[in-house]
Amino acid sequence: QVQLGESGGGLVQAGGSLRLSCAASGRTFSSYAMGWFRQAPGKEREFVAAINWSGGNIYYADSVKGRFTISRDNAKNTVYLQMNSLKPEDTAVYYCAADKATVVHTTSRRYDYWGQGTQVTVSS
Repeated sequence: QVQLGESGGGLVQAGGSLRLSCAASGRTFSSYAMGWFRQAPGKEREFVAAINWSGGNIYYADSVKGRFTISRDNAKNTVYLQMNSLKPEDTAVYYCAADKATVVHTTSRRYDYWGQGTQVTVSS
């Protein structure tokens, strides 16, 4: 069992930056692939970024490529999402998720554990 808790969301102007953190409980964190997803009002949850257990495989959605960076610190049981050059369309609740598989997935149904989400609002 893994429990996840996101932090770092908030209100920022377009062009600004935020860094989200996701702290995980449990001694098996380092073996999990981790992902970030987001859900805007009235829209389905969408993939943002994912990273495998070692950090050697990373995937991004096209909409955030070049602006967002996912990373992890297994010693701290934490995964990060650095978000730069934020746009109003990045406004959403951001969720981190853990996947017991060794392969990185970009679909939400493949993830086993979810955090409660953190709100990111980008004003124009």
